[in-house]
Amino acid sequence: MGVVIGYIATLGVYFCIYNIFAFGLNIQFGYTGILDFTVITFMAVGGYLAGVAALGPEQPGTDIYYVLGLSLPWPVALLIGAAAAGAVGYLIGLIALRRLRSDYLAIVTLAAGSIVYGIVGNDTRLFDGFEGLVGVPQPLSGVLNLNPNDYTVVFLALCAVIMAVCWFLANRLYKSPLGRTMRAIREDLEVAEAYGKRTFRVRMSAMVIGSIYVGIGGVLTIWFVTSLAPAGWGTGETFVVWAALIVGGRGNNLGAVVGSFLVAVLFNEATRFLPAISSLPNLIPEIRNICIGGLVILTLWFRPQGVVAERKARFFVVPLQHGTVAGSAAAEVAVSGD
Repeated sequence: MGVVIGYIATLGVYFCIYNIFAFGLNIQFGYTGILDFTVITFMAVGGYLAGVAALGPEQPGTDIYYVLGLSLPWPVALLIGAAAAGAVGYLIGLIALRRLRSDYLAIVTLAAGSIVYGIVGNDTRLFDGFEGLVGVPQPLSGVLNLNPNDYTVVFLALCAVIMAVCWFLANRLYKSPLGRTMRAIREDLEVAEAYGKRTFRVRMSAMVIGSIYVGIGGVLTIWFVTSLAPAGWGTGETFVVWAALIVGGRGNNLGAVVGSFLVAVLFNEATRFLPAISSLPNLIPEIRNICIGGLVILTLWFRPQGVVAERKARFFVVPLQHGTVAGSAAAEVAVSGD
């Protein structure tokens, strides 16, 4: 029974983490139209910086050295990981957002992710190269002294609280004036600029906020698995986050939740626990990728707005008494949000 509970709790943890990833990408792409093809890089930045902040500089009994080993408590490590991801998002935004749009913006983000991957993987003085971080301490594990299954339930509760806070803030952002400006830029950047909106500043805000969200998800990831290596944040992981948002529905956070459950939990994570076939060890991972790719294609073909479509604003004008249309006095009604 404890194993079953631990298994369900593990899927719940991944559900919460991928929700946070999808919220971050939704703020960047769904709200503002930023094509961030290196979203998982911000997960790695948040996870790595939180990991080395919590670890000591040297690992007992080994020759492994981690830069910035500070042995800090986990709440401080969480803040450091989130801030580091936001800072990297800001640096990439300075290059990608000021002059580039659409496909060129996507290419720059992809190139930036490749640069970070190469530096981290090949420089062993930073994070032990392609071996990555190991032995990252888990929050409250030394205090509670629980068995792995029971601790997974406690960690799920922590993830659920953090995810709920992220959900609340993302919804408040969507309904705020800044959120409305983001969506205006997404629909037509030139028109937004013509109305005097500072589009670069707004897009930069979306880039940084979304990066912070993904960085928080990265911190939770490294806490849960206690390790992180470059092999765990390749382009395939970015594809999973994008697939979750496309299938669920971009532009609204309920769609991000639905997509995270369908793609990240049911297709991507739950299938990892299926027994491998000894003669075909790569069969299940390949089938998993085929299923996710097929689901994305079917969604784009039959329901491009996603399972849960964004409730876009609707406007209408009220006729005057004598049948004319009210010009400047026209009533305007907007329905938005989750």
